[in-house]
Amino acid sequence: MRAARLIRMALLIQSHPGLTAAALARELEISERTVIRDAQALQEAGVPVRSEKGRVGGYFLAAGYRTRLTTLHPSEAETLFLSGLPAALQDLGLSDAAQTARLKLTATLLPSVRQAAESSVRRFHLDAPAWFREPATPELLPELARAVWADRIVQVSYVRPGRDGAPSSAVTRVVEPYGLVLKAGTWYAVARIPDEREAQDGGWRTYRVDRITALDSVPGAHEPFVRDPAFELGAHWEARSAAFARTLLRTTVTVRLTGRGLRQLPAVVDGAAVADAFASAGAPDPVGWVTLDLPAESEDVAFDQLARLGAEVEVLAPARLRARFRARAEALATLYRADPREAEPEGGEDQR
Repeated sequence: MRAARLIRMALLIQSHPGLTAAALARELEISERTVIRDAQALQEAGVPVRSEKGRVGGYFLAAGYRTRLTTLHPSEAETLFLSGLPAALQDLGLSDAAQTARLKLTATLLPSVRQAAESSVRRFHLDAPAWFREPATPELLPELARAVWADRIVQVSYVRPGRDGAPSSAVTRVVEPYGLVLKAGTWYAVARIPDEREAQDGGWRTYRVDRITALDSVPGAHEPFVRDPAFELGAHWEARSAAFARTLLRTTVTVRLTGRGLRQLPAVVDGAAVADAFASAGAPDPVGWVTLDLPAESEDVAFDQLARLGAEVEVLAPARLRARFRARAEALATLYRADPREAEPEGGEDQR
């Protein structure tokens, strides 16, 4: 929209006097010719924009003039709280509002404060997605975000994955969308089922947004739902995440660890499992080894995790897992017992 672009241009010039046509074109993602036309449009609208040529030239506002366009729209103010998550803002369809909000805020700051704000932006950045995985934006995320902002009841269709080899199933629910969470590049929706508020779990549900296949309005639900005043998204997510992590821990492994192994354990095992394991730990034996019971998702997962600790851990039980580690140790001993130089032909590389 040209009107929004003109506002952003005026704010940019007010916040950063002397921006060239090329710099404005980059910021606004338009051509330099369009910058010139927009500057003329601002002048015709009464905004005293002037251009100066030369080495220190660029676009300026008349001395003493300040635009009155710095009042934040509610959506812009809300997105400032997410301004450290540019990728998330783009996923939510809020990047334009956030950029305009930052410009308005910058235009109202004293020069010294403005420089401090710009300095912090240059030094700190939050990169939420995980390494080695290309994050995908769920198709329905922007519409779901609008429902969250508006406290609008919606009907969602959701694909629930099957367990233990069972096929997935489709579920349709009417929910109150309370919030969105970005966890390691994956979006989750925290919602409440209105008809299940009196249930033991309060009717709270967490949905992976990329598994939501449809999002529809609910007939007759024209008013925003009333949010629970005691609900705090951060605290709710932390509690539910810890509870969910514990539901995955279906196996217990008894191990002995050296002091170094104990220090390294949190780096290879889930936090909930580590907390429970440390709570079960006994006193160190005469040589400093500590025995404890480690919750794990499965024997396969425990094998992969504990193998990273090498000789700092000994698996005592279950017997089948201990046998796997014994076989691994024997295979490694055989591999490293031989001198690789013995496998070279006589004469080595110089033999013709």
